Amino acid sequence: MSSPRPRHVPQRTCIACRQVLPKRALTRIVRTEAGVITDNTGKIAGRGAYLHNLPACWEKALKGDLLERALKTTLTTDERERLRAHGMAMPDEA
Repeated sequence: MSSPRPRHVPQRTCIACRQVLPKRALTRIVRTEAGVITDNTGKIAGRGAYLHNLPACWEKALKGDLLERALKTTLTTDERERLRAHGMAMPDEA
């Protein structure tokens, strides 16, 4: 009798540090018709990008054009500030 197969854990890459982690360890940012928002469920329709739950990764993605390139859009000042506030509210270690 063989043991059951291990459960598949989806992997995603942080766009800032390029580290591959389980999907649940990252935050998805999605481009929708209404604008760019964070997706805590991972199920909102739209083009998505993943970021580590670390302030440094959020800052790196928002400082340059990494997030804009990944989402193929231009962030408004309001969206950029809202995302920066969300990222800075996270603890410094994962």
